[in-house]
Amino acid sequence: MKDVIIVGGGLAGLTAAHALAKQGIAVQVLERRPYIGGRAYSYEHPALNEVIDCQHVMLGCCTNLVALCKAAGLADKIRWYDDLTFLEPGGRASRIGPSGLPAPGHNSLSFLKAPMLGFADKAAIVRGLLQFLRGYPTDDTESFASWLKRTGQTERAIKHFWAPVIIGALNDRFENCSLKYAGQVFHESFLKASTAGRLGIPMMPLSDFYGEVARAAEEQGAEFVLRASVENISGDSATGFTLQTTAGVFQARQVIVALPFEQAVKLLPELTSTITHFVHAPITTVHLWWENEITDLDHAVLLDTTIEWIFHKSRIRGYDASRGSYTELVISASHRQLKQERDEIIQSAINELALFFPKAKTARLLKTGVLKEARATFSVLPGLDRYRPAQGESGRPGIFLAGDWTKTGWPSTMEGAVRSGLLAASSITERVNLEPDLPADGIMPWILGNF
Repeated sequence: MKDVIIVGGGLAGLTAAHALAKQGIAVQVLERRPYIGGRAYSYEHPALNEVIDCQHVMLGCCTNLVALCKAAGLADKIRWYDDLTFLEPGGRASRIGPSGLPAPGHNSLSFLKAPMLGFADKAAIVRGLLQFLRGYPTDDTESFASWLKRTGQTERAIKHFWAPVIIGALNDRFENCSLKYAGQVFHESFLKASTAGRLGIPMMPLSDFYGEVARAAEEQGAEFVLRASVENISGDSATGFTLQTTAGVFQARQVIVALPFEQAVKLLPELTSTITHFVHAPITTVHLWWENEITDLDHAVLLDTTIEWIFHKSRIRGYDASRGSYTELVISASHRQLKQERDEIIQSAINELALFFPKAKTARLLKTGVLKEARATFSVLPGLDRYRPAQGESGRPGIFLAGDWTKTGWPSTMEGAVRSGLLAASSITERVNLEPDLPADGIMPWILGNF
């Protein structure tokens, strides 16, 4: 009998396993798939003979995720970027990034110079950002759509600033995003500290990247059992728990269920009334391999199109030029694309890509692929906080919850998943704690009263 069994080898489960094993607690992780990582996974596409994934990124303010990567020896496997490039059709670029001024004005010079916005747009944005200067709402009942209207944001400000950031970060339409979490995105990553908005992109396929976290946990004594789908959990906290799986029977004194909400409720029917309030939001990625590069950018935000991001993965990962140029296009909140055929998605994406990069019209395209993630994230709907359970609220003593959908203080992100794993582990031992938030710098400590 193990001290703890963790059901699910996604980022939340990996984090809990690493944290508990480091404290000498006997941990076993049961994962139904033949690989770990959960939704942060990669796989070899059988028709393309290429490893693909849906690109996940981290920010400088993701202190718990960054600390986990460092503990697993991954610090040099993350490529960090200080600037964000916003591209308009035709190729005009606006680069937003630090310019030497102290926070919260560290991005102000590049923002004021950005040609993608007019004076009235910038004035509206500044007026809006000032509302998040000291923090963000603790109440999550207002939608971001309501706030945009209430603060008089211009159409161009919405299309060229608020939409790329919020739809990219929260992965849904404004009506389905609470003001609380939209405000958190801007306070934590744009205003609070000069390094908070740094963009970190793994230089490896995601399963390989987070596989290093699993190996670090194994070095501490954690055990991983793959292809072990848990079908039932019986027993109690007094006598221990028995888990019936497709790989046999396992026993533990305590259990962490680190699964997405739609899977967790199958093992814990007590969650049924809670789960009905959650909905999924999809992401679609288009994968294109070109004979030659169509751009020298590593990544960019694409404006006035259905594509939110382009990631030049062959450059980010340092692939040899003989492998061609691999670009990934990300379409967030891709409800419409879920219903479209593969060829329609690819053709539309290539046509839109050519608006920004003319070489896409003439460059030889070698391979194409589409990855649809219908359950990529959950939507931070206005009022959802009251239904997000704490890690100890499984309805069964001795069984704890982990997953980005639980009560973490963050939206559906990798940082939220890591926080949930640490919070679940801290329910078992007080020796596990969250990392401190990124401290305010510049003049923000005076603004926040933290001096």
